[in-house]
Amino acid sequence: MKKIGIVGVTGAVGQELLNVLFTRKFPFSQLVLLASERSAGKTIPTPFGEMIIEEFSREKAEKLDILFLAVGADFSREHAPYLAEKGVLVIDNSSAFRYEASVPLIVPALNASALQNHTLIANPNCTTAILAMPLYPIFQEFGLKKVIISTYQATSGAGSAGMDELEKQTRNFLNHEEVKNEVFAHPIPFNIIPHIDVFQENGYTKEEMKVSWETRKIFGLPKLLISCTAVRIPTFRAHAESVTVETEKPVDIQKIKEILSVAKGVDLVDDTEKKQYPMPLNATKKYNVEVGRIRKNDVFGEYGLDFFVCGDQLLRGAALNAVEIAELTL
Repeated sequence: MKKIGIVGVTGAVGQELLNVLFTRKFPFSQLVLLASERSAGKTIPTPFGEMIIEEFSREKAEKLDILFLAVGADFSREHAPYLAEKGVLVIDNSSAFRYEASVPLIVPALNASALQNHTLIANPNCTTAILAMPLYPIFQEFGLKKVIISTYQATSGAGSAGMDELEKQTRNFLNHEEVKNEVFAHPIPFNIIPHIDVFQENGYTKEEMKVSWETRKIFGLPKLLISCTAVRIPTFRAHAESVTVETEKPVDIQKIKEILSVAKGVDLVDDTEKKQYPMPLNATKKYNVEVGRIRKNDVFGEYGLDFFVCGDQLLRGAALNAVEIAELTL
């Protein structure tokens, strides 16, 4: 049985890691919660009972078999390579190593073979992971030439602080009190913000470019043409994405629905007569992503496809994906 640890357990992803380990009955002989000196010594409730957070040290971490990092990229860059060299399987949720050729970027349902003998694994950006679940089986059957994505991203993409800001600002707004934004660039209640992460020289934000870079790497298509517009919306959990695809082979909508109805990690929710389609409320706290509104695209004609996907980014886009990577070693 494995000795496992989590760094960053007090954050939104860290909390979900605990929940997923518990609900999936991940076998371990020891579970260690690690954090900075500031949080060390605190007792927190977990699905496994109350546990004490210990101060992180390399000496403690290198005794583990698996370490989940749910912290910032700077911490990961400082400690992950060292621990991986010591033989610890480090599963990093930050962006620190996603674009390094030597570090696998893994969505287990799609490219589990990339794990091989690596001990440092990158977890993809949440938006990318949700997109990849329905897009990959479409790619396998019909090929891909172009992908255009517009995202509708929940406040939990900015962690617990983002959700707290939505709740507080909404309450203030409805009470006609001052709405002061700290986490987001503008007030989020009853608003949408087409700005996530920092703007790049090409006019895209880093969040938008993450989707392009990471999708190419996971799919093994370095020249795939991708464009993304990422938008923050006033919901708590579950990102939504509108996706337009130009394929290499003529699309067959019925065949696509058949493929997605059996695709791992995907639920086909596509009955417009019954008003059934993917929505954040239904995808919240759900392991699978929901995909629907599947139709031919009028711009690309026989080679065009539109669909809509929703997924809980704290689960499919982070904690669940990380635990599934660890399960590959069992």
